[in-house]
Amino acid sequence: MKRILDLLFSIAVIVLLSPILLVLALIVKTTSKGPVIFSQCRVGKDKKEFNIYKFRSMYVDTPKDVPTHLLDKPDAFITPVGKFLRKTSLDELPQLFNILKGEMSFVGPRPALYNQYDLIELRDQAGANSVRPGITGWAQINGRDELPIPVKVEYDKYYVEKMSFLFDVKIIIKTFTSVLLSKGVVEGKQDEAKEKEQINA
Repeated sequence: MKRILDLLFSIAVIVLLSPILLVLALIVKTTSKGPVIFSQCRVGKDKKEFNIYKFRSMYVDTPKDVPTHLLDKPDAFITPVGKFLRKTSLDELPQLFNILKGEMSFVGPRPALYNQYDLIELRDQAGANSVRPGITGWAQINGRDELPIPVKVEYDKYYVEKMSFLFDVKIIIKTFTSVLLSKGVVEGKQDEAKEKEQINA
């Protein structure tokens, strides 16, 4: 049922937002050098790798396989338009096509980079690699980039255990609030003391 709803809603949203998708694509293309779509190898359901799609928000010489919040000076890599796209999460809209292809869901754990071995291993132990990753998720609305990996996995585990249609609806509704307030968005490396404090909290 979840997959059927994902398929139907992704088609509907793509059709509904097609003018916005085209305008954003044009803006990305004309404001900085490089492709409109940025793709990156991520880990999906049952650890099957796939290419996630995003509107390109960074310059083409940005290190490709490093999470943005781990870059030393992320502002130097993010384009002026990219800052807006990332703040509003509009850069994530091309993932509707990942949902259409069956690689992602609207709601689920955010897909790990293929080289985030610690995150992948902990998700294995938590059973979180057994579901399709999502555009948004329980961890996303409870801290997003601010969360240390062990805490993020605890949220992923909770989602898998409590997964239901109503829970997904709740997460989607709260996602809009988080996006409007830019909650949990961290660009660049976090302070180590802060990370330790979060882990021990």
